[in-house]
Amino acid sequence: MALTTSLAGRVRNTTLPKTHALLPLHEAVVNGIQAIDARFPDDAAGRGRLTVRIHRERQGAFDLSAGSPGRAPLKIITGFSVEDNGIGFTPDNMTSFETLDSDYKAGIGCRGVGRLLWLVAFDRVEVRSAYYEGGTLAGRQFRFSVSQDVVPDDAPDGLTDAGSSVCLDGFKKPYQQSAAKTVEAIAREIFEHCIWYFLRDGGAPDVFVSDDDETFSLKDFVEELGHSETAAAFEVKGQTFEMLNLRLKTSARNATPRLHWCAANRVVKDESIAGKLPGLYARMKDGTSTEFTYVCYLSSTYLNDHVRADRTDFDLPERMAGDALIDEPTLEDIRTGVLQEVSKALAEPLASAQVASKERIHQYVSTKGPKYRPLMKRIESAGIVVDPSTKDADLEMELHKHAQRIETDLLAEGQAVFADSSGDKPEDYDERLAKYLETVKEFNQSDLANYVARRRTTLDILAKLIESDGNGKYAREDRIHELLFPMRKDSNEVGVDASNLWILDERLVFHDYLASDKTLKNMPVTDDASTNRPDILATRVLEPDLPVLASEGQKLPLQSIVVVELKRPMRNDATAEDKNPIAQCLDYVARVREGKAATATGRPIPSSAQEPPAFCYVIADLTPTMERMCKLSGLTKTHDGLGYFGYIEPYKAYVEVISFDGLVNAATQRNRAFFDRLGLPLS
Repeated sequence: MALTTSLAGRVRNTTLPKTHALLPLHEAVVNGIQAIDARFPDDAAGRGRLTVRIHRERQGAFDLSAGSPGRAPLKIITGFSVEDNGIGFTPDNMTSFETLDSDYKAGIGCRGVGRLLWLVAFDRVEVRSAYYEGGTLAGRQFRFSVSQDVVPDDAPDGLTDAGSSVCLDGFKKPYQQSAAKTVEAIAREIFEHCIWYFLRDGGAPDVFVSDDDETFSLKDFVEELGHSETAAAFEVKGQTFEMLNLRLKTSARNATPRLHWCAANRVVKDESIAGKLPGLYARMKDGTSTEFTYVCYLSSTYLNDHVRADRTDFDLPERMAGDALIDEPTLEDIRTGVLQEVSKALAEPLASAQVASKERIHQYVSTKGPKYRPLMKRIESAGIVVDPSTKDADLEMELHKHAQRIETDLLAEGQAVFADSSGDKPEDYDERLAKYLETVKEFNQSDLANYVARRRTTLDILAKLIESDGNGKYAREDRIHELLFPMRKDSNEVGVDASNLWILDERLVFHDYLASDKTLKNMPVTDDASTNRPDILATRVLEPDLPVLASEGQKLPLQSIVVVELKRPMRNDATAEDKNPIAQCLDYVARVREGKAATATGRPIPSSAQEPPAFCYVIADLTPTMERMCKLSGLTKTHDGLGYFGYIEPYKAYVEVISFDGLVNAATQRNRAFFDRLGLPLS
């Protein structure tokens, strides 16, 4: 009893991912190249010619997804035709075509399933071919579809030479939408799939991709690569693998080093191997300092035997868990072998890249990441290597990951050390403890460096905020306010790290209560019902037993009030009754003193401190109206001319008016010793 095969069933069971939408076209091109090889075995590159033509809808619909500024949208692709001057559909080739899963061309890696892929992505196929039989030129043409299988037509007229034309028509929408749209993109995809033929000894025939009046030659892409190549071979578990190592001219298209897995002279899949070896990145340099990107094409009889029928992957496990019954290479085994050979082929460029990586890391740490400096020995010992062209943000993330690993190991070691601290200690206990404490010290230094670096960044941001834009306008005061302390918050709602009041006065970091842009009636330190909002108000309570001022043994508990008022840079309206920041500060001080004062936790303030000292800071540029208010308040100008200060007796308040430039300068000078110690540049 003979078995029969259903073409519809075979097509239905043939897999073609949408990500490989042009694979049927690639198969037609490979068939054409092989037909040319068969006709011109000694001169395929010199005499062979193959043309791919893109067919589009003539009118009506446009593919808007491919449109770009200044360029008309592309019409939808309906199909392709592939024309070659190869051996043609000889009787043997035709018999093979009509036999599903034919092994007629198995010797060159063919599986006899390419035409099934045609019918997965296209509604129908039309073939017109001429071939020589007994010295006479003969021809045939036929249609091929799921519904009708192979339907012969009358022999073609006007034959002049051997060759074939395969028309793939009726591009199915799911694949059409996923495929490349422009002629250049399609040409490059065909080239990348068939690159083996162009790099082999003897080269490939002339291959063109045409779309109306625009044509690309695939040989131009070979010249564009600007490549040099070497070959290598290695064995894994008794299987031999061949490598073609290419050094390609670095470009936007050659963005990363890649490994191309090949079977049957075709690229089946590829993957990035960037960073798989220390120093293996997109831009490498050879002995002449010329930049290149490394690409490897891997082939093997073993890969040919294990390629899937749809040629989109291999029937090989990624790795083998436990002991395998058959000791065959996995993908991981093969990849490991490839990387070992790559390390030999690129020994000098890899070493050069590692040196450049080290310089890049140290440059970043010295200028922008000083917090990592105490940890650099440990980070480098962990084997960190980065692409010298990596962006600062990506480098920061990489260093942070390494620091986190070190900290995790530190915590685990600390637990182990302290667990061994009781009872009989191990012989190496003292050495482990010393090593642990040294690492803790390094992390403490890193935390301090990070804190100082944040101060440098904060001052840089403030300096930018007080600059005018291109139109002579300045930032609103709320942006500066948020930098110093979040608006409409108090110290019960935000942590200490949220405040940058050290810019104004280091003592403001230590406070009992601090409020930012909150009404007086909503502050727990006073029961004033006013809805006025001081920009920033802080109180500090000193414990009764804390000797702050001493005279004949007396100890006085003191509470201080600090009010900060901000004005927009270059604002010049301080003469208005409700715009005078000095008067506003003094009014807030009086209102706080008049309230029934308490600490933020509700503790009453001792009665001897009902008129606590007050400090008022006004941050404003010294515009004419602001200078006038300073003089009317009896304030004295500072020696650098960037502010005013004085004590206003009726309010028992010290008042300081500081320009924005003076604020940045003073904060920078106070922290300069720390910045210099970390090597942070001054703006």
